[in-house]
Amino acid sequence: MTGAWRIVARSHGGPEVIVREDFDPGAPGEGELLVAQDAVGLNFIDTYYRTGLYPAPLPTPLGSEGAGRVVAVGAGVMGFAVGDRVGCVSGLGAYASHRIIAADKAVRIPDGVSNEDAAAMMLKGMTACYLAEDSIDLHAGQVALVHAAAGGVGSVLVPWLRDKGVTVIAHCGSAEKAAQVDADHSLHGPFDGLAATVRDLTGGKGVDVVYDGVGKDSWAASLASLKRRGLMVSYGNASGAVPPVSLLELSRGGSLYVTRPTLFDYIATPQELAHTAERLFDRMQRGVVKAVIGQRFALSDAAQAHRALEARQTTGATVLVV
Repeated sequence: MTGAWRIVARSHGGPEVIVREDFDPGAPGEGELLVAQDAVGLNFIDTYYRTGLYPAPLPTPLGSEGAGRVVAVGAGVMGFAVGDRVGCVSGLGAYASHRIIAADKAVRIPDGVSNEDAAAMMLKGMTACYLAEDSIDLHAGQVALVHAAAGGVGSVLVPWLRDKGVTVIAHCGSAEKAAQVDADHSLHGPFDGLAATVRDLTGGKGVDVVYDGVGKDSWAASLASLKRRGLMVSYGNASGAVPPVSLLELSRGGSLYVTRPTLFDYIATPQELAHTAERLFDRMQRGVVKAVIGQRFALSDAAQAHRALEARQTTGATVLVV
């Protein structure tokens, strides 16, 4: 088709490697949909593919999260029609005006949720869903430490946990960001001394779980904040990859547990995807979580958006508008 375009990384490196190019997405094959996208979500994982931290063939189509309208339906597709609003968080290639997606990786966007809100929330909201609901069986009265609490995932995870009755200790990199977070305790500043503060807030016990999307810089503080047999959920590398882990360190910390999950292992089947999307959209429609879009960029300005994200100059979600 004419007029379609996308954003790719021609080589590994900084935002300067991002370029726009025309392309032909082709017609949808069996079991596929062709979607004209309205909005794309910006996520830290996009920078991992751009830099080569996560391997992918070059040139690398960027982005995994988008929302738009179905413009063509492939053979054998059931349950979708031209004009339906859909979102998808599968694979790479979301930084595009048009995208071919597998129908079993698409979710219908319900009434009351805009395409921009869906694009802002799909990956981050589904991540918050599996972190809060599936990675650990949390219940009211337990305590969680959430790093980067004003960020894309954190700003969804904190209210989700509080809705479950979990006590949330939020941590941000600055006082300005901490002031935006409605948590039981909203902390900010360097990681040195964080664990001691967490111990003070928990009567010396520590927290049941740490949700850490920061990575290298926060690793030691996160482990030191856990209670005996607590769970460390390391789900991101915003400050760099976590260094090699000594199992003896986990033993000395109190028989600690560590998991390094990824969303796609929690939405691997159509049933898991549908269940996760249902829980997310339910909480969006009930107002438990909101698509807090802190900033919008044109998709053609994706390099500028990456610079802002990596410089920690964004709050909440960032949407790239097609």
